[in-house]
Amino acid sequence: MTKNIRRRRFIGTTIKGTMAAGLLTASCTGVKNDNCLDQKFVHHVFFWLKEPVTSDARTRFEKALKDLVTIETITEYHLGVPAPTNREVIDTSYTYSLLTIFNDKAGQDVYQDHPAHLKFIEDCQDLWERVVVYDSVSI
Repeated sequence: MTKNIRRRRFIGTTIKGTMAAGLLTASCTGVKNDNCLDQKFVHHVFFWLKEPVTSDARTRFEKALKDLVTIETITEYHLGVPAPTNREVIDTSYTYSLLTIFNDKAGQDVYQDHPAHLKFIEDCQDLWERVVVYDSVSI
């Protein structure tokens, strides 16, 4: 590939990325947008399953996570595993990530005491060796 073609691709990609970032920023500023996280309560949980992590354990845990996120006060959620990234500041040692968004702390409080959340803990606590939670609110 010639130097000019690589440069054009780089410039094109950079312009597209800059435009997308601008659109995302613009969509979350000024007018209130329900898709923004402003004033939301973010609850992010990382799970380290006990070794060896079998396919049966994964299947059981994933089903329980999918049942958990049906709690009515959760407005958005993401269930994930470590992304294939490799930088010094990234921790990919966890097995699963659960990100839940609530309208406010009251919604998260309902979630904490909800029968589905308590059932999730009861049914799955034997699968994990470590759990770390990060809660955050807007500044």
